[in-house]
Amino acid sequence: MTDAHELGRAGEDTAAAWYQRGGYVVLDRNFRVAAGEIDLVLARRAMVIFCEVKTRSSDRFGVGAEAVGYRKQQRIRAVALVWLRQDERRWSEIRFDVASLQRHAHGFSVEVIEAAF
Repeated sequence: MTDAHELGRAGEDTAAAWYQRGGYVVLDRNFRVAAGEIDLVLARRAMVIFCEVKTRSSDRFGVGAEAVGYRKQQRIRAVALVWLRQDERRWSEIRFDVASLQRHAHGFSVEVIEAAF
């Protein structure tokens, strides 16, 4: 695994833990279909949350959330629709979040943008 993959995986683990501390349940990780991938699928009560996780080792090229543009949002929505069609539960709310993480000497800083798009 490359350093970038390891950084991304550590960021996803950190974001999942952040959500779990907030009372969310992780339903799926790295859900992948031909249209793309969703990093985290979470639930809280009757809400399902699709989260794109962006992890950076520095802010030299901006924060991770800046990398989730319109095209990326459309791909995430398309993958979320596939996930919802495969899931047997009925959700009263759907939300799309972006978790932006930056690695520091002693871990990660986490910023979650709820209902980002």
